[in-house]
Amino acid sequence: MPDYIHDRDDWPAFCWSAERLAEPLAAVARRQGRFAGRMEALGFRLREEAVLETLTEDVLKSSEIEGEILDKDQVRSSIARRLGMDIGGLVPADRDVEGVVEMMLDATQRYDQPLTDERLFAWHAALFPTGRSGMAKITVGAWRPEEAGPMQVVSGPIGREKVHYEAPEAGRLDAEMPAFLDWFEGERGIDPVLKAGVAHLWFVTIHPFEDGNGRIARAIADMSLARSDESPQRFYSMSAQIRQERKTYYDLLERTQKGDLDITPWLEWFLACLDRAFDGAEATLGTVLRKAHFWETHGGEAFNDRQRKVLNRLLDGFEGKLTTSKWAALAKTSPDTALRDITDLVGRDVLVRDPGGGRSTSYSLADAAGNRII
Repeated sequence: MPDYIHDRDDWPAFCWSAERLAEPLAAVARRQGRFAGRMEALGFRLREEAVLETLTEDVLKSSEIEGEILDKDQVRSSIARRLGMDIGGLVPADRDVEGVVEMMLDATQRYDQPLTDERLFAWHAALFPTGRSGMAKITVGAWRPEEAGPMQVVSGPIGREKVHYEAPEAGRLDAEMPAFLDWFEGERGIDPVLKAGVAHLWFVTIHPFEDGNGRIARAIADMSLARSDESPQRFYSMSAQIRQERKTYYDLLERTQKGDLDITPWLEWFLACLDRAFDGAEATLGTVLRKAHFWETHGGEAFNDRQRKVLNRLLDGFEGKLTTSKWAALAKTSPDTALRDITDLVGRDVLVRDPGGGRSTSYSLADAAGNRII
């Protein structure tokens, strides 16, 4: 019996049960339609803010799935600059952040353009601008070469590694990748949402690059979902939901890659994960609306740049308690200046002291009546 699906004689003739997928696919389509309608009902500014929040989460979480933590402010600033948004307080972004953002925006904003090997090479080069993955030098902007050796997904300490998966040998890529790209651009008989799930699985199974395959696979899936929506505006993040379900994601990938070509269970999970991503989109929309209401309520008040920055962090869902020391770190200012900023906002009923005090004094946003927002 073949070890992996790419060793089977019928590879890559994927199949699935249309009957089992009909209802979850229809449910996702209904939610797509309802959510798109709600977004259209928002004003341009709120819709733009929702897109910015969604794309920021998508970039952050797709990298987190691979264990790479990016700076949120840098990601947000990079996206805003590239989309021509005036959000204020823009910060410079590192090359690795710019590269991930560039790839994601190219996939979703230019979703209607053909996916080609050269486009994939450009995405890969953007992900690895130094030509290195960590400390290791890798082949960038080209398929992985034979001399790189077997492409394996492993875990565990050195000397006791567990091999979860081994990709097709590099010599097969000149045939495998044209077949994948021809299918992705040429097959019109499959719903683009299902195509997103199949493409994701197919690409990571081929694993054509030395590194970055997971992030590129998710970008390809996002591209197909944008084609389904027929819009470059992203209001839900599949990557953010996959990040929450990372263990299930990897376990199911491994089982599917060691099974047969019936990928119904994988597509069932993909559709269910996408449906749950809409729940996350509801939370994002709620955050955007709360921020809009807050700034409308306080529209006639003057805030300095530090105050605006930290207040926006609170409105975005600040983790933990806001203290003077955390304010100083976020605003990159002294503790004395942070205390003056906070005292000013408490005096104006924008912030309220939490119960307790002393060295542990913390603060929360206040509602219109000056009460703490839980």
